[in-house]
Amino acid sequence: MANIASARKRARQSEKSRQANASKRSLLRSSIRKVIDAANNKDKDAATAALQKAVPVIDRMVNKGIIHRNKAARHKQQLNNLVREL
Repeated sequence: MANIASARKRARQSEKSRQANASKRSLLRSSIRKVIDAANNKDKDAATAALQKAVPVIDRMVNKGIIHRNKAARHKQQLNNLVREL
C-alpha cells in the first residue's frame, strides 16, 4: 500500500479510472457481439440496425482512448463485411 499522500491519491484515481474503462470496454464488446449474433441468425435488418448503433460506440471508445484507432477500423470493417454478406 502506498505511504505517500500523492501515491494514495493516485491509487484511488487509478482504481476509479480502471472501473470506468472496464465498463466502457464492456459496452464496446456488447455492441460488437449484438452485430455478430444478428448476423449469425441471418437477420439482415437486425444486423444492419445493430451495426449502425455499434459504429458510433466504437468511434467513441477511440476518442476516450479505450482502443486504438486501427483496432476500431478493423472492427468496423469486419462487422461491415459480415453484414454485407447477408
